[in-house]
Formats: sequence, structure tokens, C-alpha cells
Amino acid sequence: MGRLSRAQVLDAALALADRDGIGKLSMRRIGAELGVEAMTLYHYVPNKDAVLDGLVERIVASVSPEPAGPRTVWLAEFAQAFRAELLRHPAVVPLVATRPVATPNALAAVERAAAALVDDGFAPLRACQLLNAITTFVIGHTLAELDPADSPPRTTPGDVAELPCIAAALAEGLGTQADHDERFALAITALLAGIA
Repeated sequence: MGRLSRAQVLDAALALADRDGIGKLSMRRIGAELGVEAMTLYHYVPNKDAVLDGLVERIVASVSPEPAGPRTVWLAEFAQAFRAELLRHPAVVPLVATRPVATPNALAAVERAAAALVDDGFAPLRACQLLNAITTFVIGHTLAELDPADSPPRTTPGDVAELPCIAAALAEGLGTQADHDERFALAITALLAGIA
């Protein structure tokens, strides 16, 4: 293989995480994925922490907000894109939930969105707080959507016969993908209405 790049190392790490989970990610395995010795990777990323920061960067920067038009529109589009990207990489969601944005590329994406909110009249601190409220909601909602392979069977309407509201909601699709989509849209609309 020819000369590598940081981007190729992160691509390989993301592919491994998607396939095997974050817990099995190691420099040795990333090297094997790329057909090089693990030591070669240190020319592109200083350590495994830098790889993990890079994975967070990949998710955040891939859905960088495009602040054009009304704030509620571009923020809603950003929230939808962020959720979709997280659902494409479920193994990385817990990492995104627990690891702060730290790389220059990821911070630049946050800066663009914060600057647009500042231009719209928000103080810098409030702009960052609002972005944080949106992103943490998206991450939390997505975490709740994920269905671990070892999770117990879901509740069925028959299990809650004594709970008529819950039974009716389950019968109408509570917990389905369509329900997740609808609840997400409702919550983002309410959150953005509150910001407005």
C-alpha cells in the first residue's frame, strides 16, 4: 500500500467500529485493516485517543450545519442529518455521547453554527448552549432508538392489558421506526419553537 493519510486511518477505524464495535478497536486491528503494521499508524495519529477523537470528528463534521435561511429550518435540517448519521454508525453513538468535540475540524463545524446564531442575535455563550441542547437531544434520542442485540423482548399490547393507554399506543405503533421518526420530529419542532 502507498502512503496513507489521517483520513484513511479514520475511515478504516470507522469501518472496524461499524463492523465489530468500539470495544474491539485497536491500533493493531486498524493497521491490519489497512495492510500495515500498527507502528505505521503513529505517523498519522499519535495514539488511540486521537483515533477516537477523529471518529467523533467524522460524525460531527459530516453533518456540519449549513446556516442559510431561517434558523429553525437549518437547525431542524442539521438535527435530522445528525440523527441519520448516528443511526448509520450505531457503534459510535456511545462514543459521540461521552467524548467532547476536540479536533480542529469538529470545532470548526461547531464554530460555523455558533457564528450563525450570533449573527442572528444570540450571545456566543447562548449560541453554544442552544447548539448543545440540540445535539445532546439528538444523541439521547438516537441512543434510545438503538436496539442492543442482547436486549430483552419488547413489551407487547398483551403484556400491558391492565394499562389501556400504553396498550393502545403499542397497538398503534409505539416503539416502531415510524414512531421514532415521528417523536423525533415532534420533539425537534418543540425544541426549536422554544428557542424561537
